[in-house]
Amino acid sequence: MFSVLSYGRLVARAVLGGLSQTDSRDYSLVTASCGFGKDARKGILKKGMCYGDDACFIARHRTADVLGVADGVGGWRDYGVDPSQFSETLMRTCERLVKEGRFVPTNPVGILTSSYRELLQNKVPLLGSSTACLVILDRTSHRLHTANLGDSGFLVVRAGEVVHRSDEQQHYFNTPFQLSIAPPEAEGVVLSDSPDAADSSSFDVQLGDIILTATDGLFDNMPDYMILQELKKLKNTNYESIQQTARSIAEQAHDLAYDPNYMSPFAQFACDYGLNVRGGKPDDITVLLSIVAEYTD
Repeated sequence: MFSVLSYGRLVARAVLGGLSQTDSRDYSLVTASCGFGKDARKGILKKGMCYGDDACFIARHRTADVLGVADGVGGWRDYGVDPSQFSETLMRTCERLVKEGRFVPTNPVGILTSSYRELLQNKVPLLGSSTACLVILDRTSHRLHTANLGDSGFLVVRAGEVVHRSDEQQHYFNTPFQLSIAPPEAEGVVLSDSPDAADSSSFDVQLGDIILTATDGLFDNMPDYMILQELKKLKNTNYESIQQTARSIAEQAHDLAYDPNYMSPFAQFACDYGLNVRGGKPDDITVLLSIVAEYTD
């Protein structure tokens, strides 16, 4: 089962080539989502937009389109905590702030900081940890503003090549930067990073640029060349084509995750650390696939 949300008119026109930076038209994102929970051989969407312990959102406001993905840290399950609650609450809070207009398009870290602060002040106790990646398209300036904390991330693809991407943040092997809320007795022991530690960037986009935002379940199982091969199948910007391609990418990553003989990016990374690892990495997978299109209100 998969889920698709799109923003901007489905008939929005876009050109798969470049466009002059003097273009005065507003841009928007047409976005499809697909994902799989690690514990299910078939994709299952939980309440909201959650795949396993992953969560995501797609939102829009007057001047911007905003996307986000978060990966709940599964280790909390050993302490009786549902890891999906933290990532889901974080993404729902980010989404609400965007819809209420309580954000600045040039400052995705600000959304992350405000959302995390709300979680810390929540009257209902919430424990857990999560990575996070936010992507904002400023419709008028045509600039993409991003913030990435941990090992989720994004790619910007133009004319079949990766022209911009997030930087992965790891403390050490398989231990990404993360936002956390720990019980009082564990504060200072549980790994916790500040939203300000997120890697931020800004990038000018063009009509037809492809933006792929995903949790590490994708990037740990599919190298760039495989992702680019799948994106070549995206011949136009209509809703159905984006949906089909998003599903194809998520399904391939899911299949590779359970291949014991496949030398995955995660296994290669482990070998670089002197670990004898082979095969895919079973994990929750969330994919948001977007195309920059002309905005039509």
